[in-house]
Amino acid sequence: MTDLLSAVFAPGFFASDPVRTAMLIGGGAAIVSAIAGVFTIIRGQSFAGHALADVSSAGGAASFLLGVNPMFGFLGMAVLAAGVMELIGINRARERDLVTGIVLGAGLGLTALLLYFDVTTHSTTGAAISVMFGSMFALPASLVAPALAVGAGVILVVIAIYRPLLLCSLDATLAEVQGINLRLIGLLHLTMLSLAVTLSAMTIGAILSTALLIGPAAAALRLVKRPGAAICLAALIGLGSVWGGILLAYDSYDWTPGHGWPVSFFIVTIIFAIYLLTGLAQRHAVRAGGLETV
Repeated sequence: MTDLLSAVFAPGFFASDPVRTAMLIGGGAAIVSAIAGVFTIIRGQSFAGHALADVSSAGGAASFLLGVNPMFGFLGMAVLAAGVMELIGINRARERDLVTGIVLGAGLGLTALLLYFDVTTHSTTGAAISVMFGSMFALPASLVAPALAVGAGVILVVIAIYRPLLLCSLDATLAEVQGINLRLIGLLHLTMLSLAVTLSAMTIGAILSTALLIGPAAAALRLVKRPGAAICLAALIGLGSVWGGILLAYDSYDWTPGHGWPVSFFIVTIIFAIYLLTGLAQRHAVRAGGLETV
């Protein structure tokens, strides 16, 4: 057993402070992304989740430029973008995608400008890589408390609005008939989504955070249909992917001495592999049930 553990866990893995910080913040991001991701898919707003993740990169770039906590940069820009998307009004799917695309383009343009200033004024050549693709082992331990506080806030919001949010996601017309404020619930969902992409952007980068937001949730919804069960399963898939990616990235320093492989690469690869496997499992279950796939 000891030899097996030594083969899986490289020496110093559990004693490493950067590893512990990455596992705490990454684990929080996985759980929050699972919760937000399930509702995002049910509501048909996967593109909005992708857009908020990309737009948040402008806040990350601004934090490098101003020398402030990157979490506040990512979060501020994501919340601002969510507010703009909701206030403009996105009732029909076509209008929603149009507004989302416009906000996405504006956000990425601002990101390009701010990263240019980062390089030309502060010579922070690593800013673009950190913002776009993450730098999980470089996260300071001081971020653990605020990151977990953000995660706890999302969970409390979901508990408070779970039933109206679920009804709005499944049947907006029925929810409106029952007196639920669709605009308020929509804004709260986008705010929750902003908090999720903030944590995932800090861990695996703004560009790849959509994988953590949508991948585990989509895989879970292939296997179970009840939202509560899907959230729990998505959280397990997300946690396994993040912690497995951290382990492989740490071990990779022994594969290529001096420079390990990116954590984000392993996390996204694991999520993609799980999504493919759940597709095969779903297809097998349909065939076993004597039904034809569509």
